[in-house]
Amino acid sequence: MKKEQVVDHKVNWPVTILLIIGCLTIFFPLYMAVIIAFKQPSEMTNDIAGALSFPSSWSFDNFAEAMRVTDFWNSLGNSLLITVVTVVLALIIHSLAGYAIGRSMARSKFYNFAYLYIVSGMFVPFAILMMPLVKQTAQLGIANRFGVIVLYVVFYMPMNLLLYAGYLKNIPIALEEAAFVDGSTTWNTFWKIIFPIMKPMHATVAVLTAMQVWNDVMTPLVIMSGTGKNTLPLAQLNFQTQFGTNYNLAFASYLLALLPILIFYVICQKQILNGVVNGAVK
Repeated sequence: MKKEQVVDHKVNWPVTILLIIGCLTIFFPLYMAVIIAFKQPSEMTNDIAGALSFPSSWSFDNFAEAMRVTDFWNSLGNSLLITVVTVVLALIIHSLAGYAIGRSMARSKFYNFAYLYIVSGMFVPFAILMMPLVKQTAQLGIANRFGVIVLYVVFYMPMNLLLYAGYLKNIPIALEEAAFVDGSTTWNTFWKIIFPIMKPMHATVAVLTAMQVWNDVMTPLVIMSGTGKNTLPLAQLNFQTQFGTNYNLAFASYLLALLPILIFYVICQKQILNGVVNGAVK
């Protein structure tokens, strides 16, 4: 009989300590947000012990008041509309661009230049573009939710194109060659073979794009100002005044705004971790 091999599992203490510190760094602000959201303004104190203590009574009054102040359901509807439409358009347009450019870069200098030109957009600060965009959207009559969606699709194209083009390198070209031999067109090949295979990357792009759109303040602030339409981040500016901030209502509103995007991330997390083309080519 073979002797059982005893594996000595040593604890990597430096890595373990760093992980513990990282968890505490994430947990502590979340803990403070929850505690403050349930406290009454009279319970807010300057000492550390009072700030870390639990509220005397757990009440949802702050959440109800935060929903009233921010016109929560209308703001949530605007945020959902802008985020969902942006994500859908990003998945379609950016994946098409990534496929067209990614598969042609090696044999065409034009597509290689187009790739570098688009990706270089990641290095252009929004502050430089802000004032020209405000003027152009006003002149075109799209200084509204539609204009914000168009800008988001353009803003996030460089990063998404980089992800899609890089991901295509892991997809064997033999799949497309086999489809072409069977008489499939490039259009059909993309939609019936390549697009479904890129499902994990779609989930990654969707999560990254949705999180950036959902939390963005500046673009709706400068484009949609005066339209009477608020996203959740814009509505939450109501808690900040010239003389202070109502932290109890603000943190309650932040937690409410966190829930939809958190649920979306949990749903898409599986797809991000899944393999791409395991067993596709034998």
